[in-house]
Amino acid sequence: MMAETVARLTSLMLVVDPPVARISLHRPPLNIIDIPMMEELAQSLAEIESRTDVSVIVVSGDGKAFSVGVDVAAHTPDKVEEMLAKFHGVIRALVATKKVTIAAVHGHCLGGGAELAMMCDIVYTTESAHWGFPEIRLGCYPPVACTALAALVGQKRAAELILTGRTISGKEAAEIGLANRAVPESELAAAVEESIGHLRMLSPVALALAKKASYAWDSMHFDKGLARAERIYFEDLMKTDDAHEGIRAFMEKREPKWAGK
Repeated sequence: MMAETVARLTSLMLVVDPPVARISLHRPPLNIIDIPMMEELAQSLAEIESRTDVSVIVVSGDGKAFSVGVDVAAHTPDKVEEMLAKFHGVIRALVATKKVTIAAVHGHCLGGGAELAMMCDIVYTTESAHWGFPEIRLGCYPPVACTALAALVGQKRAAELILTGRTISGKEAAEIGLANRAVPESELAAAVEESIGHLRMLSPVALALAKKASYAWDSMHFDKGLARAERIYFEDLMKTDDAHEGIRAFMEKREPKWAGK
């Protein structure tokens, strides 16, 4: 068996102790996902995918939050296309990986952070975690959630979360199917390790094929849906005054003044 390897990147820590690889977001205090972090996530996932001795990936956040989402500054017109391409590249890699992915969520799990967690195969969350998709408050929308959230929680619940931007607890996230289980914060690590213990005893190739066969939104449909959400984002949303006003207002720490156009 190969020895444990540790890679300390700028925004992540990657620990590989076969058959488990652990990716920990490390951009204190709230693990905001900026473009460099996206690049490191893509690099880490590609490295893990190439390893035949790894069958499980655990994604977590250091400090007091899983992640509050993608950097708002990356939503400006000069950066948004690169940002979405790189973030959605990470999401597509999560969907396509043959490894079983587990998200361990505590603290705030919002926007792109919630999208990253929800796309993992298995999700454990603390009861007190804060989940949500607040993009609508910025005059934007979350393309990954628009594509895949309804398959997880149902169309009506997905619509409410996306269209109101309201935040829910980890307990409610588990009740509606956004997470598998909600536990007290002191029990989160144990819940993850219990799941890993079950997976260690199983055939990696059987797990990979079962995963390939089991999704309600398979890879082809997800790719088409996400491509459509991206197209609307670039061709329609980013041409509106309100999208730019929402981002400016957030950066200037003031309430947005919606023009409705």
